[in-house]
Amino acid sequence: MTEPERTPPQSAAPQEIETGARHPGTATRSLIFVVAVAWSLFQLWIASPLPDALDWFTVSDTDARAVHLAFAVFLAFLLFPAFRPTARRALPTRAFGFAYGLGGLALLALGAWQFAGLERLGEVYAALGVALLAVAWPLLRGRDPLDRVPLTDWIYAGVAAFSALYLYLFHEALGQRAGAPTEVDLILAGVGLILLLEAARRVLGPALTLIAAIFLFYTFAGPLMPDIIAHRGASYPRAMAQQWLSNEGVFGIALGVSTSFVFLFVLFGALLERAGAGDYFIRVAFALLGHMRGGPAKAAVIASGMTGLVSGSSIANTVTTGTFTIPLMKRVGFPAHKAGAIEVASSVNGQLMPPVMGAAAFLMVEYVGITYVEVLKHAILPALIAYIALLYIVHLEACKGGMEGLQRAVGGTLRGRLIAFGLTLSSLIILAAAVYWGLGWIKDVADERAAWIIAGLLFAAYLVLLWIAAREPDPEPLDTDRPLPRIGPTVLAGMHFILPLVVLVWALVVERLSPGLAAFWAVAFMIFIVLTQRPLVALFRRSGGLLQATWAGIWELFNGFATGARNMIGIGVATAAAGIIVGTVAMTGLGLVLTDVVDTLSGGNLLLVLLLTAVISLILGLGLPTTANYIVVATLMAPIVVELGAQNDVLIPLIAAHLFVFYFGIMADVTPPVGLASFAGAAVAKADPVRTGLQAFAYSLRTVALPFFFIFNSQLLLIGVDNVFQLALVFFGSLAGILAFTAATQGWFLTRSRYWESALLLVVAFTLLAPTVLMDRIAPAHVSEDPATLTEVVDAAPEGANLRLRATGLDLEGREVTRTVMFPLSERRDDPLERLSEAGLDVDPEERTRIRTVAFGSPAARVGLEGGWEITAVLVPTDRPSPYWFYLPALALGLVVVWNQRRRDPPAGPGPATAAPTLPA
Repeated sequence: MTEPERTPPQSAAPQEIETGARHPGTATRSLIFVVAVAWSLFQLWIASPLPDALDWFTVSDTDARAVHLAFAVFLAFLLFPAFRPTARRALPTRAFGFAYGLGGLALLALGAWQFAGLERLGEVYAALGVALLAVAWPLLRGRDPLDRVPLTDWIYAGVAAFSALYLYLFHEALGQRAGAPTEVDLILAGVGLILLLEAARRVLGPALTLIAAIFLFYTFAGPLMPDIIAHRGASYPRAMAQQWLSNEGVFGIALGVSTSFVFLFVLFGALLERAGAGDYFIRVAFALLGHMRGGPAKAAVIASGMTGLVSGSSIANTVTTGTFTIPLMKRVGFPAHKAGAIEVASSVNGQLMPPVMGAAAFLMVEYVGITYVEVLKHAILPALIAYIALLYIVHLEACKGGMEGLQRAVGGTLRGRLIAFGLTLSSLIILAAAVYWGLGWIKDVADERAAWIIAGLLFAAYLVLLWIAAREPDPEPLDTDRPLPRIGPTVLAGMHFILPLVVLVWALVVERLSPGLAAFWAVAFMIFIVLTQRPLVALFRRSGGLLQATWAGIWELFNGFATGARNMIGIGVATAAAGIIVGTVAMTGLGLVLTDVVDTLSGGNLLLVLLLTAVISLILGLGLPTTANYIVVATLMAPIVVELGAQNDVLIPLIAAHLFVFYFGIMADVTPPVGLASFAGAAVAKADPVRTGLQAFAYSLRTVALPFFFIFNSQLLLIGVDNVFQLALVFFGSLAGILAFTAATQGWFLTRSRYWESALLLVVAFTLLAPTVLMDRIAPAHVSEDPATLTEVVDAAPEGANLRLRATGLDLEGREVTRTVMFPLSERRDDPLERLSEAGLDVDPEERTRIRTVAFGSPAARVGLEGGWEITAVLVPTDRPSPYWFYLPALALGLVVVWNQRRRDPPAGPGPATAAPTLPA
């Protein structure tokens, strides 16, 4: 009874973000369950090939977005109360109620004034005023029941869903009167925006609602702003046409990605968890690493990484895996705040890990204009070395505290354990090779029948792996009082969970299907597993109860559908609300204004530009979930990095800029005062949330440093890496660099580091992670050639190469600018002009340095080129020494530190003096 009292009050919000705080009666719960299942079935239907094959109930992209948002806001108002009675939430909630009330009264007064003047918008403003006052009422009243849904929330849910469905129900009529909305259109658009912002506040907290409201205010109050950010403003009809009645605001790209891709990946993760894969991943991680120093913490990192492969939320990751891992970390000696911080750092890093990246991977496809596979390629190396460095941090903490691992599995010798581990690892490698080359061979030979043959092989593999799993007894709960599970049986007990991931990766990487269709086939296979694994295990074990096992599988499936839908409420609402910001930026030209502001504050210094962008991205991400976070920072800050980099003659790839702001955006989940993942981890660990957040930020310093390194050394994103030898150099060099950086910032290498040793390790880290920066000081990487050589350079460039050029022209404000840009080229063509055209650049066939047009949304357009500009130079690589020669002096410095620490006597033992890390000055 006393445990809840010890939980910090901040802990309520993070855990409720995923599923909602209300627990209504049976009838309402059943309705919510049915609606959530219906949402999942709708998403599966529109993602499947069935609508086109049957020519029945086909839904356009815009209509699907409207239905998607209708489900999200309907469930948001039923599951999330307007007012949660905690000390931390009471004041901001009442403040929102007061603001809503003042806004409602102001709109009522404006409506009365418009009525007196016989203006057409009088009734529109009056309706919006009533809507705002209605939303304000439960907030000002200061109470909202958790055991039932009040009538007002039923009304809000119905009106909000209808406002979203309005685009689906009347899409033909809206298309016919585009640009001339009626009073009904304007009322529903305004009410829809109000209720969307309130839904975002309930589900996600005040941050996103406040940011979106500020941007809406900026839309209308442009002439009142200071000169540097002023614009001519927008009328209410024009703003609503942009934000709600078209697909350029709320129903824009972000909500489209949520509808098409993200839902299915979240559903895939929910079904995996429901089937038992989450517990399987945790047990495998403990079996492999639990016996090492600080083993539970290392297992937490690996388990969170595996969960992060398909998770769309760092908070959900923290709560689900942390429930198992944090208590075990505390039992082997980790203080509560450090145990929570390790789980937070590893869970947040899960958002960096392909293939989902908290849904940002799919958004990057749209914003950057490259394929999904290319996004994964660029993101994988930083994510891997960041995770390995986190394992190293855990090891250093265990060394400082003199911790030991958990008790090994009973029985077996070291030789037997090594053989079991080797056989397990080799079987996974053989399985991967068989999948890639074996299925590829079948596809080449069988042609049209390959799909059926591969499906049969998958079914056979599933039966064999499930038969092996059925031979193993049900696992016991993980506990420090009993030995760890054995590696071989633990791995074999759930290898059938790997098959859906095989389907997903095969469809994405080999078949090159769209992310939505690939996720559909993975979910379809996961549905088959959930329905059949229990009955088949009962059959293989001959334990009886086949009918009960079948019903249990069906119930788990529908529970998985409901869980996936409830986990999507926050993402659906967040992407829609973030669309308000995207629409405002497009309507007001705010992006250009922010570029000027950052440029003025930085004085043109690129490092200061990056520091300012990092700080602004961190602030913009406070309190936002990963998806909304990325939308905001990508819309506002990523173009600034590319633009100001070009002005400093530094070619920053667009994907590098987007990953830069993405990394700093998700760090907001860690940093106090609004680190939601830190609050969740502190709640599970029963630790102080601010202290947990600060410790998690200290563990995440490597994640803070990595974006700066890959901005200046794009080879960390595998850009310009052309062969396996170069890939090995980049991987092992960057890994050694990030480990040296980790040791320096943790104040411990082989033993406690002295200040000068930490400084040397930082020099080693910089040299290994950014050798190109040093080589650029000696010899330039590219030289300028005559623009007349453009077609020759394009013709000679290999597939996937980047074209670098410098162009001059007038920007949107009529100023003459010179811009150095880089964008990718497609495969080779007989005509280099055709190859340029595929990249979006149409040059004059006679005067080939003159850009005639730039295709909208093309790679050339995304880097800022405009029609009518003049190409003044083409940049080609120089024949300079390899920057990897700098690895040799860096490794020599590292050996100096190793020698000096080894010659010192090791610490006498753990104790108070060695329990806490010491950071270098």
